[in-house]
Amino acid sequence: MMKLFPASARHAVDLGWLRSAQSFSFGEYFDPDNSSFGVMRVLNDDQIAPGRGFGAHPHSEMEIVTIPLTGRLKHEDNLGNIEVTSAGEVQRMSAGTGIIHAEYNDSDTEEGSFLQLWFMPKERGIAPSYEMASYDEEKLQNALVPVVTPDGAAGTASINQDMTIYLGRLQPGRRIFFHQKTGRRAFVMVLEGKLNLNDIAMGPKDSIRAEFEPDFVLSAEEPAFVMLIDLP
Repeated sequence: MMKLFPASARHAVDLGWLRSAQSFSFGEYFDPDNSSFGVMRVLNDDQIAPGRGFGAHPHSEMEIVTIPLTGRLKHEDNLGNIEVTSAGEVQRMSAGTGIIHAEYNDSDTEEGSFLQLWFMPKERGIAPSYEMASYDEEKLQNALVPVVTPDGAAGTASINQDMTIYLGRLQPGRRIFFHQKTGRRAFVMVLEGKLNLNDIAMGPKDSIRAEFEPDFVLSAEEPAFVMLIDLP
């Protein structure tokens, strides 16, 4: 079963300094039929004005992943971590028993674009932690490359959940094949360009939520940047 969610169907927020497109219920937006997809709880596509961001605030019992698309995001937390993440990198924060953090656009002149993803943890009550990992853009060409994994293998960011986040860039005339294990879910979003997923046409920021689909074929008529999340 596959369901297409057009980019225009996302809930839009405009606070001036923050423009956000929310794929799931978040904050003041609540839809009881759209509160999660398996363990996936939040996907916010945030555009943050120069020098602005989220002041210190708490989280607990949530796995939080940030993927910068453009610009630089500065992270600070009460564990003593101070890091700046940009395109080609991902950050993962396990909120666990509790963490306080702040995030800001690290540029004073340019807007930044960041994906904020939240996942329910596999194990509750763990110690909070933070991690940043980088990936090789060249390896994304016509392939799905894991950037977040349960075990942190091969330099990926580790996450307290049985799931993997893949990124890939698809060139015209090429295909990517992905086999989905029995009983798993998949969330697919086009980050740039246009592609077809099992003959379903997808444009920028369109997404598909798939269950009980064993095989995926991705093809593109123009260069495309895609995220695929394998979920329990």
